Amino acid sequence: MSDSVDHGGTILIVDFGSQVTQLIARRVREAGVYCEIAPFTMAEEAFDRLKPAGIILSGSPASVPEEGSPRAPQMLFDSGLPILGICYGQQVMSHQLGGEVRPGHETGEGGEFGRAYLTVTKECALFDGLWEVGERHQVWMSHGDKVTQFAEGFEIVAESDGAPFAVIADESRKYYGTQFHPEVVHTPDGAKLIANFVRHVCALPGDWTMAAYKDQQIKAIREQVGDGKVICGLSGGVDSAVAAVLIHEAIGEQLTCVFVDHGLMRANEAEQVVGLFRGHYNIPLVHVDAEEQFLGGLEGVTDPEKKRKFIGGAFIDIFEKEAKAIGGADFLAQGTLYPDVIESVSFTGGPSVTIKSHHNVGGLPERMNMKLVEPLRELFKDEVRELGRELGLPDAFVGRHPFPGPGLAIRIPGEVTKERCDILRKADAIYLDEIRKAGLYDAIWQAFAVLLPVRTVGVMGDARTYDSVCGLRAVTSVDGMTADVYPFESQFLQNVATRIINEVQGINRVVYDYTSKPPGTIEWE
Repeated sequence: MSDSVDHGGTILIVDFGSQVTQLIARRVREAGVYCEIAPFTMAEEAFDRLKPAGIILSGSPASVPEEGSPRAPQMLFDSGLPILGICYGQQVMSHQLGGEVRPGHETGEGGEFGRAYLTVTKECALFDGLWEVGERHQVWMSHGDKVTQFAEGFEIVAESDGAPFAVIADESRKYYGTQFHPEVVHTPDGAKLIANFVRHVCALPGDWTMAAYKDQQIKAIREQVGDGKVICGLSGGVDSAVAAVLIHEAIGEQLTCVFVDHGLMRANEAEQVVGLFRGHYNIPLVHVDAEEQFLGGLEGVTDPEKKRKFIGGAFIDIFEKEAKAIGGADFLAQGTLYPDVIESVSFTGGPSVTIKSHHNVGGLPERMNMKLVEPLRELFKDEVRELGRELGLPDAFVGRHPFPGPGLAIRIPGEVTKERCDILRKADAIYLDEIRKAGLYDAIWQAFAVLLPVRTVGVMGDARTYDSVCGLRAVTSVDGMTADVYPFESQFLQNVATRIINEVQGINRVVYDYTSKPPGTIEWE
């Protein structure tokens, strides 16, 4: 996050390790207010840097009564700012201000999980224009511990069967605590409650827009880069394209884009990317044909992490070479997004489990001697699309499904060869063509074909075949952190399978992947 960018009134979200902390950030931004998430271990630094107008304390898998469980820095309570505590945030605030929190099993009532109904018992600033005294409203609970005695100055303003302290408030200090999770969609009015906190309680105007973000980032890029040269790797995806156009608007000819055609792109992708940037934007673009280098290096490699690491290293080698060719570049631009940044920082400050390597988080090889420019690292995916539209990128490009940096290599489990890439490209193009014809492309977060390292017996005409299996994947998501399977009608999948088997030599069987995330990842490798 750039120190030099002033977002106006900001909300600091202190993360205690909840799986849904990102959703709090999304709700705050939907209310037109800028916010950032900081692990509780780094909350003081974030507070000093952001100078926020209000604070939100997140949920947590931890238990307040347990020794060593996370605490909020005392200086947050000494700041005099409005504070909203959610679930664990309510409990830790109550505990630290002199109240009592006990495990559910000790109270004899257990926890409270899933849909619940609360009754509003008193007026409260969080409820303004939304909930009236005496009304019942659906919320989403997920807690084992509960507040059994609130701190001085607080009063109960809503209660549920399993949580008599469902919402507590200290109006004089502007402290509020909800035992339920307003950030999840299962609390229908939750986004409005959060909007009430940031807009009314914290008195923020809600005027944080993508147009304002664009102007702020252009200023920040100019300050960071000065008269230096920047190279930006274009992958064919939305993130790198938006980053490139934004940086070009800031520094013009100081930017050179490098499109590496590694032979692992989708059908006609190279032509589309090069055409867009040379034809529409007049951005200096180097088109590197590196198919032989990549496919040669992948020969015999079957381990997914080794594939990713080889491809990442080969990209860096090419960027380094192109940087020298333009007389030395001082900066490398990347389309790193906020979820990547959050995932790379454990809330405890310790190491996080690596599910799979993020190719663009974690720095650069020292030999490159370049600094990173990451103008999207404060944005979620849908916000990047909005910024792309603000920058005038065509909808056909902004609305594209995500495409991984390693390309088709991680959609071909086992060894990657040119022949297998060509087979997969054809199958994938047919699948996406049928999705577009059915008017489903924009309803799906990501759809793609996978070429499996499995061969099966089939019959085509009167002849026996022994060919590959093609897997189809389609998911819905908001930001890729979780994903549900897209529920195609059976007839649609039959049509796609028939076309692929008829038109793609080398495939004789098609299957559909019904796995959600979690437990699966969206990509297969």
